[in-house]
Amino acid sequence: MNRTTEQETVARLWQEHRDAAFPAGLRRTELAEGIHMVPLDLDIAMNVSSWLDHGDSFHAERRRVLSKCLADIDQVLPLITEAEELAYCQRLRQMAQLVFEAGPQPTK
Repeated sequence: MNRTTEQETVARLWQEHRDAAFPAGLRRTELAEGIHMVPLDLDIAMNVSSWLDHGDSFHAERRRVLSKCLADIDQVLPLITEAEELAYCQRLRQMAQLVFEAGPQPTK
C-alpha cells in the first residue's frame, strides 16, 4: 500500500470510528488482565488522530505506545464475541496497525 492509499484508508477508518458509538459492553472494568478498553481506545484514537493531523511529529514514543496498544488489543480481540463490539475493535486495530507500519508522514 502506498502512502496516499494508507492515508486515505486511515482517514476513512478514522471517520467511521468517530461516527460509531462506543459499544456499551466494552465499558466493562477489565477485558483481559490489566487491559481496559476505554483507555486503550483513547490511546489508539489519540495516536491515529495525531498521525493524520501531524504525521511528521509521529516520534518514537508514540510508536512505542502504539506498539503496546497493538499487543493489548490482540489480547482482547479473542475475548470479544458480540458482533458490534468485535467490528469496533477490529477497525481500531486496523487503524493502529496501518499507522504503526506507516510511521511518520513526510512534512507537508
